Amino acid sequence: MPKNVVALLLMAMMAVVSCKEEKKNVEEASTVKAAGLKPVEVKEFGYNLNEYLVVRDTIKAGDSFGEILQRNHIGYPEIYNIVEGVKDSFNIASLQVGKPYTLLCTQEDSLQIPKCFIYQPNSIDYVVVDFADSTKVKKGKKKVRIVEKQAAGVINGSLYQTLQDQDISPIVAYKMSDVYAWTIDFFRIQKGDRFKVIYTEKYIDDTIYAGVDKVKAAFFEHKGEPVYSFRFEADSTKNIVDYYDENAKNLRRAFLKAPVQFSRISSRFNLNRRIAYYGNKVRPHRGTDFAAPVGTPILSTANGTVVESARRGGNGNYVKVKHNGTYSTQYLHMSKRKVKVGDYVRQGDVIGWVGMTGNTSGPHVCYRFWKNGQQVDPFKQDLPKSEPIADSLKSDYLAYIQPYKSQLDAMAFPTEETMNEEEYITELNQENAFSDHKSN
Repeated sequence: MPKNVVALLLMAMMAVVSCKEEKKNVEEASTVKAAGLKPVEVKEFGYNLNEYLVVRDTIKAGDSFGEILQRNHIGYPEIYNIVEGVKDSFNIASLQVGKPYTLLCTQEDSLQIPKCFIYQPNSIDYVVVDFADSTKVKKGKKKVRIVEKQAAGVINGSLYQTLQDQDISPIVAYKMSDVYAWTIDFFRIQKGDRFKVIYTEKYIDDTIYAGVDKVKAAFFEHKGEPVYSFRFEADSTKNIVDYYDENAKNLRRAFLKAPVQFSRISSRFNLNRRIAYYGNKVRPHRGTDFAAPVGTPILSTANGTVVESARRGGNGNYVKVKHNGTYSTQYLHMSKRKVKVGDYVRQGDVIGWVGMTGNTSGPHVCYRFWKNGQQVDPFKQDLPKSEPIADSLKSDYLAYIQPYKSQLDAMAFPTEETMNEEEYITELNQENAFSDHKSN
C-alpha cells in the first residue's frame, strides 16, 4: 500500500479517536432537538458547554501547549500569536504530564477548531486561555464546600495507624504532627496517649472529595500531659496564621524536634559510643540519626541561610544551615540535595532527601546541631520559643477559641470496645467555612 495512503488512514483513525467525545455531544444535542426539548444548561469554567463541542484529555509525555493546539487544527502562525499573548500571565511550560485539560471547540464547521484551552493543575484551580477573539487569560477555582469533622482516639501503635483504623485520611496525622512538631516528640508517643481533633475536608461541587483542608483545633495527651492547640490568624495584613494553646502561648519553637516526619531515632548523640567495626574503639557520635526510607523529605528545622551544600567523604551529600549567630544545623547522607549555598530556607522547607551516601550502613539522616561553634545534643538544649499572641489580641483569641475548646472537651474518647465505631467521627456540615475570617 502506498505510504501516502497509509498516512491518510492513520490520520483518519486518529481523528475518529480524538473526536469520540465530540460525536457523543453532537448525538446528544441532536436527540434533544429532535424531541423538541430545551437543553439543560451545563456550566463549567464560566462557560455554557452546550455552545461548544467539548474535548477533554490529559497531558501526555512529550505534549506541549503548541502541539496540543496544532493537533486540533490551529496553524503555527496563530499558535505563535496565542503564545505571545499569554507569556506574561501563563507559563505554557508548566503543563504537567497526567494533568487534565479541556478544549472548547466550534460547532459551526467540520474542523471543530478550539476557541478556548483550559488547564487544571489540581482538582480545584484552573487556568483559562481564551483565544476566540483576542487572547485572554483568567484563573479560577471550582466551587468548594468545606465540611468540618471531628475525631478522637487512643494510641495503640502510632497516630497514623490509629486514624487509619477509623478510616480517617492519613493526611490528618501529618497535619497534626506539624501542629505539635515543636511540643511533642512523635518518635516517643506511647500506647495510651490520647487525642481529639477538629479538622476540615474539601469537596468540589458537593460530591468530589478533594482532600483534608486544615486542623482547626486539637487536644493531645502525651505521658499524661494535655496540650491544646487552636489555629488563629494573628496578623491579617501579613496573613500570619499559627497554633496557640489555651493560654495564648505559641506552640511553635525556634526549631523542629526532628528533620523528618514519622521516623525513628536509630542512634543518639553519644560522645562515648564504641563501634565493633572499628575494634570497639570509642568513636564519638556527634549527631542524632533518624532512620527513614530512601527518598523521605528532609526538612530544615528552622529558618536560616544555606552555608554548605556539597558531597564530602563520610558525610556523603550534606547541607549545613546557619540560623543565627548562635545556632547552625547540618544534615548528612542525603540521596540528593535540593538547595545551594546562599539559599534562604524557612522552617519546614524540604532541603534534600534521605539516602545512603557517605559512611552509612542504612538509609537515614544524621542531624547535627551546633551551638556557639560546638556540636551539642539538640534534645538537651533549652531552645528559644516563638512570641505569644500580642496582648492587644489576647481577649479576642480567648473568645474565639472558647467554642472550639468546649467542643473538644465534650468529645468522648472511644473505649476499647468501640474504638472503631463510626459514632466517634461526627460530620458537621458547614456550607461556607470561609465566612469565618479567623479560620482562614
